[in-house]
Amino acid sequence: MDAMGYKKIIEELISLIDEGVYIVDSDGVGIFYNEEMAENEKINVNDVIGRDFHTAFPGIKLNESTMYQALHKGIATRNKQQTYTNLYGKEVTTVNSTVPVELDGQRIAAIEVARDITNIRSLSDTILQLREDRNPPEKAAKASIKRYNFNDLVGENLRFRSVVNRARRAAGNNASVFIYGETGTGKELFAQSIHYESRRKDKPFLAQNCAALPESLLEGILFGTARGGFTGAVDRAGLFEQANGGTLLLDELSAMPYDLQSKLLRVLQEDYIRRVGGTKDIPIDVRIIATVNEAPEKLIAEGLLRKDLYYRLNVVGISIPPLRERKDDIPVLVDSFLEKYNKKYDKQIWMVSENALQRLCAYNYPGNVRELENIIIQSVAMAETEHVLTERLLQMPIHVDEIGRSAEKWDGRAPLNEYMAEMEKMIIQGALIDADGNVTKAAAMLQIKRQTLQHKLKKYGLTPQ
Repeated sequence: MDAMGYKKIIEELISLIDEGVYIVDSDGVGIFYNEEMAENEKINVNDVIGRDFHTAFPGIKLNESTMYQALHKGIATRNKQQTYTNLYGKEVTTVNSTVPVELDGQRIAAIEVARDITNIRSLSDTILQLREDRNPPEKAAKASIKRYNFNDLVGENLRFRSVVNRARRAAGNNASVFIYGETGTGKELFAQSIHYESRRKDKPFLAQNCAALPESLLEGILFGTARGGFTGAVDRAGLFEQANGGTLLLDELSAMPYDLQSKLLRVLQEDYIRRVGGTKDIPIDVRIIATVNEAPEKLIAEGLLRKDLYYRLNVVGISIPPLRERKDDIPVLVDSFLEKYNKKYDKQIWMVSENALQRLCAYNYPGNVRELENIIIQSVAMAETEHVLTERLLQMPIHVDEIGRSAEKWDGRAPLNEYMAEMEKMIIQGALIDADGNVTKAAAMLQIKRQTLQHKLKKYGLTPQ
């Protein structure tokens, strides 16, 4: 095969990749540049192909260019954030991985793979700015996050009450807290209850989901940024500074990149932070509450959670039982949700029928208390003049692992396409519940594109909870 054949193969290959791809030759001239990359950088493919990279991207200084580092210094860069102005004057933020390509000791090309995080960067800056504006130290009591306390932890199960009592004792001290509970068990309710019954209750309570942002942005969100620390960086306080004197909840801690976990450990040991790109040590007084939704031992074994960080945070360990292990609490939880959502939707459902309660108690709730709450929300919202929650009002979800059993019940009366559509709807409902209503996570679980899932949600009239 000649060079033109290989060139055609590479062009077709990078056109299929969801990430942006940019390849330059040994002279720095663009030879491949896919549509995804053009979309990321808000320019045209013709602006790059056949042009020197620093001519195509004049808004990036050479000493800050990952492409320059790879091509002229042989330095590979992984997941580096860059903010720059493109050819048309639009500010763009990307996360790039750039590597040199060598053959027989000669540098023959450089390849860059990038993804656009302009919107995420803008959102993270907005989050920090809003928290700065709405939670200044002198007005910390007016935190914007909805407050929960121990009265919101409903249940009479002996094991559950024992966990609640342990959390109450934790509220009386300043020790770090490590909460393990499956998705939907109420980890944030426990975290807020501890904070708002502690001596820090008049100080900020801030929360950050560690799975929500890439490492390059999460580090800046937590520790803040210093002007000049990276391209486009400005002086901005991170969550540790904004939560000073109060509590910082780190949700889904195991989703935090491993290297960033080591930086967090150092902060916890030394009680000061340094902004990204900064040189000044800033003392902080923040109580950390961390949560995970899988067993810590499993996460450590899989290399997702640092053992030393776990031991540092697990001064007070709290393990919340899943709903399937406290089913005696289902009736009291149902009553509590009925009272709450009768008021919200102006309905008058006073009680639950025996058959409906039996069905509610028979289900295993992979989404735990949150899933039970969603079932009651749907039932109350769809009620008309009923005063009793009956089986007819219940919309019990079917999860992916139950679809096989459901398919065995097909009697052939309905057309296959209608039956398959119903099965697809059930699978999507189950995936949404398992993903806490997060469309991106649900799409990943279903192994389909996010846009495809959004189309199907619209098609079946489904709304993420």
